[in-house]
Order: sequence, then C-alpha cells, then structure tokens
Amino acid sequence: MPLSVRLDKKTEVLLEQTASTLKTSKAEVVKKSLSVYCARVLMEKRKRPYELIKDLLDRGGSGKGDLSARSEEILRERFRRKT
Repeated sequence: MPLSVRLDKKTEVLLEQTASTLKTSKAEVVKKSLSVYCARVLMEKRKRPYELIKDLLDRGGSGKGDLSARSEEILRERFRRKT
C-alpha cells in the first residue's frame, strides 16, 4: 500500500544515515521502524493497570504498620519520584 509522509530535515537525515549504515533502502528502514514502534505501542496498551505500576510497588513487607492508612500518599510520592 503506497503511503506518502513528509519528514522534517532532521528526521530525513537520520533516515538516510540509518539506511546507508544498514545498506538498505529508506523504505525498509521506515517499514521496520513502524513495525517495531506499533508493536510496542499495542503491547503497552494491552497491559493491565497492575503491570503498569508494579515496579513502583514494594516486594514483600515494609515493616511499617500504617501503609493501608497512607497508601494514597505513598503511591503519589512514588509516582512523583518516577517522573
């Protein structure tokens, strides 16, 4: 399926350099790049909420008895640190 795309100069140069380095066509670089990007986006969108934040949660006990009472505060702090 034919597709036309307008690229800014920086992206055009990057595409040309990549195609030259890989000794392939710009079309092949674009197809591979879109394939990888789209697959990654779709995989992220399929993740469940827990999978998106599991790296923010502790593994095992914390030794603190007030976690259930302060859970929202603790999660907000972790989100702030992650960004």
